Amino acid sequence: MVTNKEIIIRQILNIRDSGVTNMLDVRRVKQEADSRGFHELSAYLHGHKEDYWNFIMTGEMNET
Repeated sequence: MVTNKEIIIRQILNIRDSGVTNMLDVRRVKQEADSRGFHELSAYLHGHKEDYWNFIMTGEMNET
């Protein structure tokens, strides 16, 4: 079973790999998540910006 954490990581990596935005621009990443239908990532960014930054900078994600 795929966890919410795994879904969010996949969605972050999908946007990163597209090269459409700087991943440090959280507002733009959220816009891209919304436009791609990445509801899990969009909700995550709304309430977990510090955790998102930690993942971008270290590659580690806390449980969601």
